[in-house]
Amino acid sequence: MDKLEIRGGHRLDGEVRISGAKNSALPILAGTLLAGGPVVLGNVPHLNDVTTTVKLLRRMGVEVTFHDGVRIEVDPRSLTEHIAPYELVKTMRASILVLGPLVGRYGKADVSLPGGCAIGARPVDLHVAGLKAMGATISIENGYIRARAKQLRGTRIVLDTVTVTGTENLMMAAVFARGETLIENAAREPEVVDLANFLNALGARIEGAGTPTIRIQGVDSLEGGSYTVMPDRIETGTYLVAGAITGGRVRTLRTRPDDLDAVLQKLREAGAEITIGADWIELDMGGRRPVAVDIRTAPFPGFPTDMQAQFCALNAVASGTGTITETIFENRFQHALELQRMGANLSIQGNMVVCRGVERLTGAPVMATDLRASASLVLAGLAASGTTTIDRIYHIDRGYECIEEKLLQLGADIRRIAS
Repeated sequence: MDKLEIRGGHRLDGEVRISGAKNSALPILAGTLLAGGPVVLGNVPHLNDVTTTVKLLRRMGVEVTFHDGVRIEVDPRSLTEHIAPYELVKTMRASILVLGPLVGRYGKADVSLPGGCAIGARPVDLHVAGLKAMGATISIENGYIRARAKQLRGTRIVLDTVTVTGTENLMMAAVFARGETLIENAAREPEVVDLANFLNALGARIEGAGTPTIRIQGVDSLEGGSYTVMPDRIETGTYLVAGAITGGRVRTLRTRPDDLDAVLQKLREAGAEITIGADWIELDMGGRRPVAVDIRTAPFPGFPTDMQAQFCALNAVASGTGTITETIFENRFQHALELQRMGANLSIQGNMVVCRGVERLTGAPVMATDLRASASLVLAGLAASGTTTIDRIYHIDRGYECIEEKLLQLGADIRRIAS
């Protein structure tokens, strides 16, 4: 099993190009199942989760071809199976996203209950309830969601809680439903908007994405086409924190500043100078130690849960005391225990971590427990004295494309150790 070895203490300085968004590419890949012809997707990140999704599509008979490393051509017309098997779904929760398209277009789906990061319960009952409201018959048998429907019908769906994958799944299911579907209390994340824009580019009729109410008028068919995946706002935020935690200067290229308002506000509070262009963001700490900040995660446009672990690492070396309150997932502080091994003064109190900053962390062997926790350990290693070795980095490869190469470009001393 590969590891990352980081010799910390180097101030990062330079530019880094942001990859396509994992959390956008995965639902869009699932959405290609609705297309009536080949779809060419650009800016697709080279990640383990993308590879798993492609394996899943191919398992169902879909023809998938890679072009130039960042473009993927998907032709769903060859689909022969409607099953998402456990051996693929268990490694990646986003596999649940094929449920809506399969039921919506083909009238049947057998999808294994999902796996993914161990960051708490993320039930699929909202997906199931929404599909039932649209007329699907659903049962849970032998660990599989078995859904059947001759023709979904439009209806009004009020989500009990804001759910990104639930919103995306039901939105895709509604594309071919008869009549109008209204999804209320919908997730507003930019990745939801990107999926809606993709589907509309193929001929869907979706309005209101990015607001709490999404309206879908059912259509008879979609065409093929091409689409470019949006840049990854979480990767952008991670590299900006890397600049902040090392007192350095980092410019992220080919990104979307408007998607990061909450994160940029907290970086400014931490003492960073932030400069923004049309498609770039530059952070400059000028060698200064960051100031601890208080964070409370919330659905978009609030502070993203996928950035709290990175700010936990930042607070660990900041001056003062900061608190991080997690409101989305109930088990997302496993990184705090690993940061303590590096000398961080962190106290977990229910759904809050109290961070009392220390002047310097020390390198140590640590273990990644989930995707964003692994990013926080990389950031801590960059700021620590000595050598940090991070085990189980397959989590990192699920969501960060070529992370060691990009950090090397910024001046980090980091290398991958092959198992």
